[in-house]
Amino acid sequence: MAKKFIDIMDTTFRDGFQSVFGARVLMNDFLPAVSAAKEAGINHFEFGGGARFQSLYFYLNEDAFTMMDKFREAAGKDANLQTLSRGVNTVTLDTGSRELIDMHAKLFAKHGATTIRNFDALNDVKNLEYSAQRIKHHGLKHEVVVTMMDLPPNCVGAHDAEFYEKCLREILDSGIEFDSVCFKDASGTSSPEKVYQTIKMARRLLGDNVHLRLHTHETAGVSIACYLAALEAGADGIDLAASPVSGGTSQPDILTMLHAVKGKDYDLGGLEVDKILKYEDVLHDCLKDYFMPPEATQVSPLIPFSPMPGGALTANTQMMRDNNILDKFPAVIKAMREVVEKGGYGTSVTPVSQFYFQQAFNNVMFGPWKKIAEGYGKMVLGYFGKTPVTPSADIVELAAKQLNLELTTAPAIDIADQDETKSIAYTKAILEKEGIEATEENIFIAAACKEKGIAYLKGEGKVMVRKNSDIIKPATKSGSNQFSVTVNGHNYNVEVADGFDNFTLKSITPAKESSQPKDEPKAVSSTGASNEITATMSAGVFKILVNIGDSVKAGQTVVILEAMKMEIPIETGCDGEVEEILISQGQTVEDGQLLIKLK
Repeated sequence: MAKKFIDIMDTTFRDGFQSVFGARVLMNDFLPAVSAAKEAGINHFEFGGGARFQSLYFYLNEDAFTMMDKFREAAGKDANLQTLSRGVNTVTLDTGSRELIDMHAKLFAKHGATTIRNFDALNDVKNLEYSAQRIKHHGLKHEVVVTMMDLPPNCVGAHDAEFYEKCLREILDSGIEFDSVCFKDASGTSSPEKVYQTIKMARRLLGDNVHLRLHTHETAGVSIACYLAALEAGADGIDLAASPVSGGTSQPDILTMLHAVKGKDYDLGGLEVDKILKYEDVLHDCLKDYFMPPEATQVSPLIPFSPMPGGALTANTQMMRDNNILDKFPAVIKAMREVVEKGGYGTSVTPVSQFYFQQAFNNVMFGPWKKIAEGYGKMVLGYFGKTPVTPSADIVELAAKQLNLELTTAPAIDIADQDETKSIAYTKAILEKEGIEATEENIFIAAACKEKGIAYLKGEGKVMVRKNSDIIKPATKSGSNQFSVTVNGHNYNVEVADGFDNFTLKSITPAKESSQPKDEPKAVSSTGASNEITATMSAGVFKILVNIGDSVKAGQTVVILEAMKMEIPIETGCDGEVEEILISQGQTVEDGQLLIKLK
């Protein structure tokens, strides 16, 4: 009897890069590995979408559509190239209008996609209906998704097999057209038994002819067990990655899964160990200069209690490294548990996972529930759709008060359509003002990436890739053998023997840290009534709202910083006139750094 053929999608170049490097891998560095994967017999790839759209403009100064075109050339015309879309959010953290949702499907079809995996983090089927329609309209295969995770202990009301059956029945009842069904656990927190029961349920409802697959991550350490449970329950496909971007926060390694099914009646994509070994050798060589975040290679026993997706975890830690606040990460992960418990149990996958993390971040940095993150607040108020259960009433009240918004039950897509800033005409006007050609690609880039998309289109983009040569670098030299070096944002004094050809390390001591307190930044100037306006945390300068000579009033926002994809307003502590501006847009500033002087 022939073994059951299991379709393997190689997630290396999308979810793997996102889960390990925060999606920051340059196109020309990895394309040789795509060719090697093709030679190894892989013909189903995840190659774009998700964070591998915005990240190219935010951090790589590259065009996602050009990357997709070149990937298609390397993978060949017959490869099944798949992207990830967030329903009404497509490839952004915000809801999109019908115009932009249609443009997303049209452009991704134009630039080489075969299949779009389409999910909603709230499992609100209304958020999938229009995007599904446009995906099929533009000739693409549609993989509809039910999102999964485990809830923190003592939380009930969603995320069990019965809940997923309800979600799947709603998809079937809606009439959404699909080519395959995926159960997606971005945090890897579902138990193997729940996976088994869920896939068995789905196979019973869908029959034997619908392609059914599971997607998970190794973050909580149970991914192989979950994949084996899914296969036993009747799944037709699973997602795997290649080393060095496998395991840890990413998908299990192809070789590991080949080993796990030895002696079982499964043929994993017709793949052969020797060919995969050659492919992984090429990929290792392509990525050898990239800094491997230690958290990307680990599994965490805390993740089932604070379900942070692998694909979001390293994106967040990379941003925290950028802002020299990585020491806050353990506290933020711990704080996520309460945020999930009170937020209505949306699945911890983008954009909801980012909302959870941002709120947990605010709770750590500003005090518990002192500052409601905009995305989290809008979610509990209904602006992203219906949450699986009703959020905590006290948090809803806080969000309404702080964001000055009312509860809504209107469909998220209708709210987006009523927002002029989400229209194609609005974005075209911005492009025309900036002197940028209003192609469909440029319109979508600007609409999806806002100011950073415009900066890219104007040739002002920045490359923010962490390579090993950038991690340890001499900053100053005193004497013949004493150096100050920076490692992951921390300063050290290093003494070596003569010369660097064959040096001997004599000592390493931590450099004296600034005495500036960093634990409790506020949303306004930390200087009270002082005429010196300082940064309340390490962040990037997003906008400067005043000019030299301007008169300002106490409490007026004069600078907007950006950290963790959030805007942090900096206000004056007193009336005055702007005497000096000591920063520029795009600059990274430290906690307590002087930004503006008043007189």
